[in-house]
Amino acid sequence: MTYSAEISRANPSCFVFLVDQSASMNDPIGGGGQRKAEVVADAINRLLAELSVKCAKEEGVRDYFHVAVLGYGHTVGSAFTGPLAGRDLVPLSQVADQPARVEKRVKKVPDGAGGLVETTTSFPVWVDPVANGATPMCHALARADALVGDWVARHPDCFPPIVLNLTDGESTDGDPATAAWAVQTHVTADGAALLFNLHVSAANAVPVTFPDTDVALPDPYARTLFGMSSLLPQHMRFYALQQGVPAGDMARGFVYNADITSVVQFLDIGTRATELR
Repeated sequence: MTYSAEISRANPSCFVFLVDQSASMNDPIGGGGQRKAEVVADAINRLLAELSVKCAKEEGVRDYFHVAVLGYGHTVGSAFTGPLAGRDLVPLSQVADQPARVEKRVKKVPDGAGGLVETTTSFPVWVDPVANGATPMCHALARADALVGDWVARHPDCFPPIVLNLTDGESTDGDPATAAWAVQTHVTADGAALLFNLHVSAANAVPVTFPDTDVALPDPYARTLFGMSSLLPQHMRFYALQQGVPAGDMARGFVYNADITSVVQFLDIGTRATELR
């Protein structure tokens, strides 16, 4: 199980994002001012934009990946808005071409003299912040299981699908461990499907990032999420170390008590697939 298959248009891979959209996602993240739903939506939108740029060639964005974003809260289903609303796995070129809208965002950048200056940038939006309902995580994982199973059947030699679950609370429709295990039973010639879990916290606590044991985790729920998470492949561990994020040989794709920085790091490392061709 090497997780080293080349990703190409002829042999693409896929990402499935599971986004907790329960009512508690209205709470501020990490004791700060931004709502958890806003931070998660912004991070996914930014990642989709960066992924589109990464896969862009002279002729346009190449379909190295197909992407699904599933929300779970009051309902379970596609979290895409705009032209992609209601769709599951979408080729990346179509994602790049069909954002719901493009917003103007103000950010501060270095001015070259040791200070900062405000500039306006374009920010494409595919996913809106939503916070309503319970936390039907088992249902969401079952949807991911179906998508991953179908993908692997059609792409048996691909770099395995990666499922990233972003949540702030316990499952309200049963124990998610069995559903999580089912996702990871789908295997290509290059390895088993990967499931990574991010716990977004309202507490101003130190994040537990890519641990290799559950000893330091504070409660049974945290240990359940840890046990549901796949081991980080070697190339992801190496990339994490390059970014200054400790990740040992037995590190799992799991972050607990994530703050804004941890959300961005989690998505960056968790979607770091092999070289594109």
